[in-house]
Amino acid sequence: MKTQNKANLLHRLKIAHGHLEKVITMVEEDEYCLDIIQQTQAVTSSIEKVTEMILENHLKTCVRESIVSGKGIDEKVAEVIEVFKRK
Repeated sequence: MKTQNKANLLHRLKIAHGHLEKVITMVEEDEYCLDIIQQTQAVTSSIEKVTEMILENHLKTCVRESIVSGKGIDEKVAEVIEVFKRK
């Protein structure tokens, strides 16, 4: 993974981590349910963005290399499909 991509991913993950810590604190402090839900939605959104970034990186690197080399293309496509089937 390129250094800039890795830095961006780590930044996003730290944001998600912060949101999740806030959710835990809110539950511990018995805050209003809808406020907690709003914060959990922020966690979900952050994680979804990380997933998109990792997928984009994978397609631009690993899958592209398979296409260029002509080897393992079907396997790489199957891997991506399998990951999203688990969702």
